[in-house]
Amino acid sequence: MLKTSILIIGGGLSGLYAAYLLEQAGFKDYLLLEAKDHLGGRVYSKEQIDLGATWIWPDLNPELMKLIHQLSLPYFYQHTSGELIFEKQRDQPAVRISGASWETSSIRLEGGMQSLILALTKGISVDRILLGHQVTEITYLEDQSLGLKIQHSHGSTTQFCCDQILLAAPPRLSANEFAFNPPLPATTLTHWMNTPTWMAPHAKYVAIYPEAFWKQQGLSGQARSYAGPLGEIHDASTSHQHAALFGFFSIPYTIRKEIEPTTLMAHCRAQLVRLFGSLAAIPQSEYLKDWTEDECIAIESDWKTPTLFHGIAPENTPNQSIWQNRIIGISSEWSKKYSGYLAGAVDAAEMGIKQILNSNDHQKLREI
Repeated sequence: MLKTSILIIGGGLSGLYAAYLLEQAGFKDYLLLEAKDHLGGRVYSKEQIDLGATWIWPDLNPELMKLIHQLSLPYFYQHTSGELIFEKQRDQPAVRISGASWETSSIRLEGGMQSLILALTKGISVDRILLGHQVTEITYLEDQSLGLKIQHSHGSTTQFCCDQILLAAPPRLSANEFAFNPPLPATTLTHWMNTPTWMAPHAKYVAIYPEAFWKQQGLSGQARSYAGPLGEIHDASTSHQHAALFGFFSIPYTIRKEIEPTTLMAHCRAQLVRLFGSLAAIPQSEYLKDWTEDECIAIESDWKTPTLFHGIAPENTPNQSIWQNRIIGISSEWSKKYSGYLAGAVDAAEMGIKQILNSNDHQKLREI
C-alpha cells in the first residue's frame, strides 16, 4: 500500500492549484490522482479556444487575477463591441440590437484557459501527479489513516493510504462515485447530491473561420436565440491567430443524446448562417464538447432532473463525524464566494490548504 500524507483527488484547476501551493511551501509528501489521461478538469481547449471554462472577470475575481499575474500569463479582453443579434423564431428575421455590451468586462487567456493549467503543472513535481487513477472507495482505517482503492485505466487496482484528502471533484459526483466506509453523514451526502455541478448539463459548439466576417457587418458576434440549437453565442476569436464563434446549446441532453454529433454541428452551422450570413456556412474547423457525457463531470441526475446552478456552497468538510477535516472539498462548488466559477476553484483550494494548516502539525505548510 502506497502511503503519503495528503492525497488530492482530481486534476482540474482546484486540484492543481492546491498541489502548486504545496510545492510553493516546499511540501512534497502528497500525491495528486487524476482519473483521466490528461489534466484540466472542466478546462478544455482546442486550437487555443475554450470548450469549457472561458472567462475571468478582473473586477469580480481579484484573487484569480493575482494568480494570473503571478504566473505572468498574457490575456486579452473579450470582444463585445458591435451589435447583438436576437432571434425569436426561425421563420422570423433576427433583430439587431445596438449597445448590447452590458456585461461586466471579462478577459480570456492567450492560448486558451489551458495555459493556466499548463503554467500550474510546470510548478508541480512530475512524480507527484498520477494519471489514469480512478478512486472508487475511501475507508477510515483502524490506525485513523484513510485508505483508498484505486482503479487503473488498464484495469488493475491498487491501495493508497494517507492522512488527509483534498477532494477536487464536484460534490455531487463525489457523493455518487465514491464509496465511503463508514458512510458519510446523511446530511452531508444530501447536501452534496443537491449541489448542481457547474457545466454538467451543458454543451458547447465552436466554429473557426479564416476571418471574423461578423465584425465587418458591425456585429459583436454575440447572439441570443429562442430558436436554437444554440441559445447563447459569443465571439470566440483569439487575439491574433483564430477567428471563431462559440455557443451554448439550449436544447437539453435528453434531446441531444438522440442526435449524432455531425448532425448537431450541421444544425449549429445552419443557425450561424441564419444569424451571421453565408460566410458562416463553411468553418475551417469545428468542435463540439458535451459535458453531460463526461463521466468525470456529470452523473445521471444532472440530465434527468437538471437544476440551475444556484451558487450555494455546501460545507467543505463533514461536520460532527470521523471524516471532519480528514476530507476537505476544494472543487469550485465548495467556494463560498465564487461557487461554480474558475475563481471558486482557486478560492476553495486556498481555503482547503489553510484548513489543513489549522488541523494538524504540517510545519512546512505554515509558510502558505
